[in-house]
Amino acid sequence: MKWLQTTDPDFEQAFRLLLDDARETTARVDATVAGVIAEVRQRGDAALVELTTRFDRWTPRDAAALRVSMAEIDAAAAAITAEQRSALQLAAGRIEAFHGAQMPRDLEMTDTAGVTTGLRWGPLDAVGIYVPGGKAAYPSSVLMNALPARVAGVSRIAMCVPTPDGILNPLVLAAARLAGVSEVWRIGGAQAVAAMAWGTASLSSVDRIVGPGNAYVAEAKRQVFGRVGIDSIAGPSEVVILADGSNDPRHVALDLLAQAEHDEVAQSILVTDDAGFGQRVAAAVEAELALLPRAAIAGASWHAHGAIVVVADWAEAVTLTNRLAPEHLQIMVEAPRRLMQQIRHAGAAFLGRHCPEALGDYVAGPNHVLPTGRTARFASGLSVFDFLKRTTWVDADAAALAAIGPAAVTLARAEGLEAHALSVEARLKSGAVHS
Repeated sequence: MKWLQTTDPDFEQAFRLLLDDARETTARVDATVAGVIAEVRQRGDAALVELTTRFDRWTPRDAAALRVSMAEIDAAAAAITAEQRSALQLAAGRIEAFHGAQMPRDLEMTDTAGVTTGLRWGPLDAVGIYVPGGKAAYPSSVLMNALPARVAGVSRIAMCVPTPDGILNPLVLAAARLAGVSEVWRIGGAQAVAAMAWGTASLSSVDRIVGPGNAYVAEAKRQVFGRVGIDSIAGPSEVVILADGSNDPRHVALDLLAQAEHDEVAQSILVTDDAGFGQRVAAAVEAELALLPRAAIAGASWHAHGAIVVVADWAEAVTLTNRLAPEHLQIMVEAPRRLMQQIRHAGAAFLGRHCPEALGDYVAGPNHVLPTGRTARFASGLSVFDFLKRTTWVDADAAALAAIGPAAVTLARAEGLEAHALSVEARLKSGAVHS
């Protein structure tokens, strides 16, 4: 764990190293992924069966066995506990309500020239969602990826989830059913992304692929972009916590570890104006690590990538936070909203002492698929807008053409595009006769 203080003479150099902490995998997987994609494109279902056998340690009898039947989904949904079902329903309802409130309205306006212009929103036809199935199973990811698509009006939602040793997680299937997923496939890795992008005889292609995955999934999404849309190239998860000395050190320690237990290369950073509080949090982290089931993962993350930054005041904290542009931001001070107004770059913010980021992972309502690796400087979290597209339209009669057309002719000829100019000019001339 790194300890930084803004009063240290070498602080800027140390903070730059923190900013440049390369937590993404350094392994070159692009050639391997390209080979997998080529296999799926060339041999379709046969390649999916072979790759699943190789990577997920079970052998489908044929391509049809890769699709999870409705009977299996129904059985899984029935097998979860009443408490789990209630929790999923609560989360789904809140996620659906928040994303429903985001739905935009169409636009139409007529200007003084008599030209009517508009903007129409419409859903994508089909989307694919990738749900991780390696180190842990994430029913929450199913809800966060599928529900915005359903709210947007997407008619087909195909879900791919790896099933190591052929084992399906009942909660993941129950979440898929609750979220309105159209079809579920036992396919993981780059081969799942390739199948959703290019299609096979069994699995039809989609228009956009969303959802997190390992380095192979991320690279596959990068390589199929253009053939289909993608949400982002997600990196390791991260949190920045701004907390003053009046907080409970154990609460803050648990918030830091909640992020660290995701992955060995996740990053948890505390920014505080109280060095003594920072030391108490550091001690609390070590105490809690001894009790966590995922202590090896969380400990590796905290010791290699964690940090405590001591600032002179909250103005410094704001400046540093905007440079970090974190995926998750917790603000645990007296007036969190006032401080939040100064934050320009963060994927999602959680305000107050009783609002841990873990609440947002499951039941708060806003999406937990967020920009990582400082990309919050220019990117946003998943929303209904990822599953909608805009179509603009123009309606102009002869009078409207006469009002603005001559300027179009002038600009077209200035650009050397004579057919463009004539396309408008011919109508201007015929309009003078026929209007």
